[in-house]
Amino acid sequence: MEACSISNLKLREFGCEQSLLSRPDGSASFIQGDTSVCAGVYGPAEVKVSKEIYDRATLEVLIQPKVGLAGVRERSQEQCVRETCEASLLLSLHPRSSLTLVLQVIHDDGSLLSCFLNAACMALMDAGLPMSCLFCGVTCAISADGQIVTDPTAAQEKESRALMTFAIDSTERNILMSSTKGSFSVHELQQCIVVSQKASEKMFQFYRDSVKRRYSKYL
Repeated sequence: MEACSISNLKLREFGCEQSLLSRPDGSASFIQGDTSVCAGVYGPAEVKVSKEIYDRATLEVLIQPKVGLAGVRERSQEQCVRETCEASLLLSLHPRSSLTLVLQVIHDDGSLLSCFLNAACMALMDAGLPMSCLFCGVTCAISADGQIVTDPTAAQEKESRALMTFAIDSTERNILMSSTKGSFSVHELQQCIVVSQKASEKMFQFYRDSVKRRYSKYL
């Protein structure tokens, strides 16, 4: 395979709004380009005995598609989001309790899994849950000619030969979770990881700016 080259490290315009829902303990909407997701966090709350874990909280992630019922794709995405959240949340501080994260697709125009991750992180922050680090999601697509495109649209995803989404932590820029599809070499994977880690700096800066704007009136 050809060696990849970075054609576009730019991310689409993104925006976020927290505490937009009244019933959840924490909520957020996240927009990346034309991709939009709404997230709600419930808990810590009482957990069913069958799901109780004696030394930590039980985390459940539910993804609701824009139309119809959740399928295999949504179940796979739920697992990716759950593994990322479990890696960053301090679940041992809330034993024998439950946390529920609900993600609703508003519109999908590519990079949906990374938008899920970003919405989830902002909702967890809004809920005030203890976390060891923040995280963000970055999606990379490798085109047929070997170009790496970050935060691809749905059209770019369709034309790509490989698609990768990484969850990256805010402290060491380590990879908390990866989801890949298509054919690629080890070298291409390593390049996409480096590109995603660099792109995550913009996302974490947006997190800081967003929280700063929200709480600036209290400072």
